[in-house]
Amino acid sequence: MPLPMDFNRLQEQIASMQTPYPAKTKQAAGLVNGVPTDVMFISFADKIMVTITQEGRLAQWIHVPLDSANPNQSEQYLPPSSEEGDLLPMAHLTPKTLLGGSTSERETMGQLYATQIASAITSKNPEESRMVVVGLGLNKAEATREAFFDIVELVFKCL
Repeated sequence: MPLPMDFNRLQEQIASMQTPYPAKTKQAAGLVNGVPTDVMFISFADKIMVTITQEGRLAQWIHVPLDSANPNQSEQYLPPSSEEGDLLPMAHLTPKTLLGGSTSERETMGQLYATQIASAITSKNPEESRMVVVGLGLNKAEATREAFFDIVELVFKCL
């Protein structure tokens, strides 16, 4: 015989949960090398998802854990970064390709974008510990310096 349930107590427990719903979403759009590019930033309770798409495609997924994003002991003795070094990705972040990245160039470029995005999130909020999941759907695996900065700028608009 099943145990009786106290539905009033269950409703109180559900009401007391502090889960953000719907998930916060931000979007930005712009041209990168003349190609319309869309960026979406979705902040879930346990993960942060960023998608960067061109022509509606998503071809590669990478994740970067932030739970180990605090610098290790040796990094605390390094001099503070200059404005030029602020765009360098944090060395202790470790991206992992989940899907896609069929060529080494595409995988390397995807991991570079994912690490850059995770670094920006950590710089904005050093206490952030959620997993960052990045979905990429770029037309070309190789990116010029200008294209890289255009995409990073679109992402920064969403942070």
